[in-house]
Parts: sequence; C-alpha cells; structure tokens
Amino acid sequence: MAGRILVVTQHFWPENFRINDIVEGFLEDGLSVDVLCGLPNYPKGEWFDGYSARGPWEETYHGARVFRAREWPRKGNTSVNIFLNYISWPLYAAAALHRLPGGYDAVFCFNTSPVLMCWPAVRYARKHHIPFTNYVLDLWPENLYSVLPVQNGALRAVAQKVSDSLYKKADRLIAMSGPLQQRLCQRTGKSPRQVAAIPQYCEDFYAVPQRDAALEAQFGGRFNLVFTGTMTPAQSLDMVLRAVLDARAAGAEALHLLLVGDGMSRESLQALARELDAGDAVTFYGSVPAREIPKFTALADALLISLSDSPDLGLTVPGKLASYMAAGKPVVASMNGAGQAAVAESGGGLVSPACDRQALADNLLRLYAMPAGERAALGARAKAYYQAHYRRAELLRRLETFILQGE
Repeated sequence: MAGRILVVTQHFWPENFRINDIVEGFLEDGLSVDVLCGLPNYPKGEWFDGYSARGPWEETYHGARVFRAREWPRKGNTSVNIFLNYISWPLYAAAALHRLPGGYDAVFCFNTSPVLMCWPAVRYARKHHIPFTNYVLDLWPENLYSVLPVQNGALRAVAQKVSDSLYKKADRLIAMSGPLQQRLCQRTGKSPRQVAAIPQYCEDFYAVPQRDAALEAQFGGRFNLVFTGTMTPAQSLDMVLRAVLDARAAGAEALHLLLVGDGMSRESLQALARELDAGDAVTFYGSVPAREIPKFTALADALLISLSDSPDLGLTVPGKLASYMAAGKPVVASMNGAGQAAVAESGGGLVSPACDRQALADNLLRLYAMPAGERAALGARAKAYYQAHYRRAELLRRLETFILQGE
C-alpha cells in the first residue's frame, strides 16, 4: 500500500505507547510517515534523558521524521500541572504546523487523553483538504473525570461541548470496541461506515516468553499476580491491593502482587501499602521498556487487569488485554463492559465486576487453589483468543485501509 500519513499524537517514543509500533508498522508496509508529537515526560512529568524544554525539535524514528512541539510537563501529576499539560501541547503543536513538509494523503491522530490532542490534526486536515481519522482511545470528557474530579457544572458542560465538537470534525473515527463505536455514532451523528471498530493489537514480541533468571530468583516461590502499565485512579489499584490482602488472609499466603509500571497513583498506592502493613504482599517494581514486559508475564502465575466502575470505562478494551492474552497466562479481570465480555468470551481467565473487592478476592482464592494444569488451560485459551482477534498484521492492515481509503 502506498501513501503518506501525518501522525499527530502528544505521546510518542521514547514514551511507551502503542503508537510507536503503529508507526513502525506503517513504515514496514511501505507508507511514508511524519509524526507531530510532544517532548517526552510521561508519566512522571520529568524530561527523559536527552530532552528538555529546549528540545530537540526534530528527530527520526525508524525512518519517520519526528517533529516535536513544546508542552508544559505534568511534573508531580498535580491537578494543575495535568490541566496545563492537557491544554499546552495542542496550542504549541498548532503553532508548529508550519514546520511540517506537507504532501500528506491523510492525517491520523492516536487520541489518548486529552481530546484536545486532535485539534492540531483537525486544523491541518481542513487547511489542506485531506481526510482526518481519529483513533479514540480515551472517551472524553468521561475519561477526564476518572483522573481529575471536575464537579463544576459549567466546566463539565464546556468539556462536553468541546469533546463532541472535535469528534464531529473528524472525517473518520476508530473505536476499540463495538459499544464504543455505537456511543460515538450516537454522539456525532456519523454512520457506522464512518466509525470503524478496530481493537488494539499487541506487538508480536508479547507472544514470545522471556525467562529471566534474576527475576525468577527474586520472585520465585510465590504466586505472582502481575500488573503492567500506568497507575491512575481509573485502574482502582487501591481496591486490588485490599483484595489481595483479603485473599492472603483467607489462605492464599504466597499471593504476591507485582506492579510493573508507574503513574500518578503510585505514591498514594505505596502510602496505602504502608498503612495496610502490606509488607511483602506487594512489590512496586517501576517502569521497564515495553520489550522487557515478557520477562514479567513469563514469571506470572496470573495477569491482572482492572478498571473503575465508571460506566464509560466499560466501553473500552484496554490495550494491555491483548498483550496479556498473547502471553498465554490466565487473566484476572476486575472490570465491566466490553473488556469483561472479551475475557469471558475467551474462556482464558476469571472475571468479576469492577470495584467488587470481595468478588476479586474470591477469584484470586479460586485461581490460587486451582491445579496448575487447569491454570495452564486458561492460559492456552487466552492465547488462542489473542491469535484469533488481536494479531498485529491483520489489524494494522485494517488501520491503514481505513485511514487512507475509508474502507
């Protein structure tokens, strides 16, 4: 497939987001790609090594030209800094559009939070009369309220109006699930032909186990429940920690929660662990490069995915679900909606309602007591579901075709 795509995304390499691999996939398939993005500081709000408020402003990534725009760093993940981060990058990125070389056939936004991230893409596409496709990863303004407790009615009304307006201005939208596709059609008046349901794939390396002797020596002999990814209020990890302690008190003495990642909730979770005297029941390992995640999934007895009980989070299927299933390990899901349905349909894990501490603790006890052969069978069914639904090559082709041809 031939074509030239402008990718607009605040978060990009060396930050750990799937858009990095999507860009690599586009290039592997013969497309020409430029990326307009921010300066890497997610999730801690600290500049990555080699970056600062002074740039660099232009780089290359596997052959793609990368154009960076300023942003206010989300240092400390305070409400004020997150708000300033959300509004600063779209403004700076819009001011940087003149630096782009042009000649694009389409504009594509990988739209995590905030929704304002797509505004520079809207402006560029309209000025140059080319189609703009927005991949909606976080539904706004609903996702905003899972991170920032906005209670003011006027502010909420403005956020709703701005979000709806930006979604309507996209020529095409991509949803990660059928329920989200339906919601976007309802909110924008677009037809299902204009709103594609394309789940997030996972990179092929997640399906290849990596044994790591050092990790096995450190965490061996325990029943490792592994979570990988960003820690925010949306994951309800405080409830998870309490459920793990409940299960340990009820007989799962070797149960160990291994949290691999970082994010705005990490410090509060560590404080909660100290308050609850969690001791060796939980380990905060910190962030690792994406390609090292298979070392931790190989170590896992089960993989944890959780979301809060916000109705709108139930519309989404977190990207980590695909990588968990690719690892071929049982999935423990504490969530509602589309994600829960996918785990249940796969037969590759145990599900409980979002934020139901007792139900999660019961599932942990059940899995802990389960014979190893039965757990292995759960993992095999998860892997088969990944192979049928989340393979990279097929989903990349669907993305490319929809972005460039609308089909």
